[in-house]
Amino acid sequence: MRKGVAEVDRFCQYNSRVGQHGLSVEPWTFMMKTLCVALFAAMSFSAAAKDLVTVSDGWIRATVPAQKATGAFMQLNAAKDTRLVQVSSPAAGKAEIHQMDMADDMMRMRPVDGLELPAGKQVDLASGGYHIMLLNLKQQLKDGDTVPVTLTFENKAKKRESLTVQMPVKPINYSAAPSASAAKH
Repeated sequence: MRKGVAEVDRFCQYNSRVGQHGLSVEPWTFMMKTLCVALFAAMSFSAAAKDLVTVSDGWIRATVPAQKATGAFMQLNAAKDTRLVQVSSPAAGKAEIHQMDMADDMMRMRPVDGLELPAGKQVDLASGGYHIMLLNLKQQLKDGDTVPVTLTFENKAKKRESLTVQMPVKPINYSAAPSASAAKH
């Protein structure tokens, strides 16, 4: 993060001097300062979300033509206690966090408001448990495609940060190997 800040600072200092060579200094300086502040804010925001939660082994199940829903799976690991509160993807009209559980000898799936991510503990989003449902798909998702999925997290102070991950689409019959944390249970 510090390296990125230093690079933005050098960029801003260099480009603010460019105004001395032909453009009016005041408008040029104002424009460059505005650009530098926006660039720094964007870098800080994406770095903060990335530092907050790491995503690993993400994938989406492929679909058949005209199928309107599929699942997305991954492992999440938060540096601090946080909560996954929202998901979205341009590939779907709607995305939800879901949970599957047994009730009265019947497996049921339902949306949940969020998912707690305890600090330092891996949380698996996997078939048969918590996962993401992509609904109202806009097109068939084929093996080999890559789909952006945006995860929104909320910390204890209710501050929200988003992280977009590029998730590969795997074959319909693909089954991820059990994660290390799932094997412990």
